[in-house]
Amino acid sequence: MAGDSDSSSQPPGFAEKLKAWLSWSWTYLWLLWFIMLLFLIYILRTPLKLQESLTTVTVFLNTLTPKFYVALTGTSSLISGLILVFEWWYFRKYGTSFIEQVSVSHLRPLLGGVESSSASSNLFTSINGEPEPGHPSVSECKVWRNPLNLFRGAEYSRYTWVTGKEPLTYYDMNLSAQDHQTFFTCDTDQLRPADAAIQKAWRERNTQSRIKAAYQAIEINQECAAAYVLLAEEEATTITEAERLLKQALKAGEASYRRSQLIQHHGAQQDTQHRRDTNVLVYIKRRLAMCARKLGRIREAVKIMRDLMKEFPLLGMLNIHENLLEALLELQAYADVQTVLAKYDDISLPKSATICYTAALLKARAVSDKFSPETASRRGLSTAEMNAVEAIHRAVEFNPHVPKYLLEMKSVILPPEHVLKRGDSEAVAYAFFHLQHWKRVEGALNLLHCTWEGTFRMIPYPLEKGHLFYPYPGCTETADRELLPSFHEVSVYPKKELPFFILFTAGLCSFTAMLALLTHQFPELMGVFAKGFFSTLFAPLNFAMEKIENFMPSSFWHQLTRI
Repeated sequence: MAGDSDSSSQPPGFAEKLKAWLSWSWTYLWLLWFIMLLFLIYILRTPLKLQESLTTVTVFLNTLTPKFYVALTGTSSLISGLILVFEWWYFRKYGTSFIEQVSVSHLRPLLGGVESSSASSNLFTSINGEPEPGHPSVSECKVWRNPLNLFRGAEYSRYTWVTGKEPLTYYDMNLSAQDHQTFFTCDTDQLRPADAAIQKAWRERNTQSRIKAAYQAIEINQECAAAYVLLAEEEATTITEAERLLKQALKAGEASYRRSQLIQHHGAQQDTQHRRDTNVLVYIKRRLAMCARKLGRIREAVKIMRDLMKEFPLLGMLNIHENLLEALLELQAYADVQTVLAKYDDISLPKSATICYTAALLKARAVSDKFSPETASRRGLSTAEMNAVEAIHRAVEFNPHVPKYLLEMKSVILPPEHVLKRGDSEAVAYAFFHLQHWKRVEGALNLLHCTWEGTFRMIPYPLEKGHLFYPYPGCTETADRELLPSFHEVSVYPKKELPFFILFTAGLCSFTAMLALLTHQFPELMGVFAKGFFSTLFAPLNFAMEKIENFMPSSFWHQLTRI
């Protein structure tokens, strides 16, 4: 902001005042200048012999044959068609209209217009970088478990009680049931009655049936960890109650893990059982960390997550680092956040909105408090500002739906239990937890607001090609509609609209082609139509001039014509 105060404190020079006056005059007085020009021409019509020239032109036009008009309209149609083809080719290649770019970049400054809009758009849309090696050309719409999914009983059900709306779709809950059966069951469960009962519970569609089956499993075996997990997820109505049940699950899960660890490598069934017990233990610790985070014990949550990542480094697919990033942002431990990003923001790892937008937030934090688009358009972007803008472009290219939620242009809803990377479901989940972190950094949302739309000017056809990432998959809209509730309006990838001048030249080409065809088929009728059109067009002007002549004295006109 210092640059603004310095520039505003200096008095503007004569050149700046003249330019500002010309800009104002061209903006508001061009119509008056045009009327004065017409008035002057009318006054000087006798000395300039305009009447004789008009008569000569009229005689010449009356001698023209219909073939001339056919050739004229045909040539006009051909020229407008060539302009349309060139405009379309230029738009396909560069993503903007050639006529629009020339008018904004060259003509507008000559007329005294403000250059900041075009300059800022160029500044905010430029980004350097090469596509990442090794990414696939076609992306599959793979659904991922939401690392920050809420508790059904304590959070999702509470929303239903208050609003009467279901925040989770059947498709989303069915995916969760499949996840539970995959991670929390194994082939040997049928040999243990308690595990068999909880395996049946995961398959139940009704919530009360699942809870009832979980209690049956606990009656059979007090150390059935998965049963406590189910009760914590679906029966507990508060986070405190869920944490209490998860602590019971942790005690039982650690005991089961130690027992299965002793029989590991003794056979395929023993290995499968140990893998199941490991999954249950990791899930319990992760949910306990999330409970601590929700209850305000953030440092405790960070410690649990760090220990979990050290103890089970091969379970990176669970994306525990995203939970860790959110907790560290709440602590405002930005140096630790950067350390985590340096480890997981790698080319070989699958990206996520959390990774891309957190990296953008850290870069924006370095410059956002003093960022001003007007100042940047005058002096250009500094290196730090350019890095922040490029990071925002990168994040928006990965998931373009997030900015509308962060800027509160669209309402945030409860996140689903599964997300589609680069989809609206992932944007909802990210904004639900990270909006507060963007608000905490002064000026970060302002910088995002000024720069995020430049990504779509940089990549006009994101469904066909990408800049840093592979093209945006077209199947995401269908998958998001299955994951998100019906009352939510699903966002789709913003498609670049055709510029005005392409539509204008297309209309002009069609209109002139139609005139050429009608003139060729009906030359006499079109001649009558043209004369009637122009007489009607100039009728108001003739009427105004007659009134002026009647109002002004004839001697005054005589003296002006003699001059």
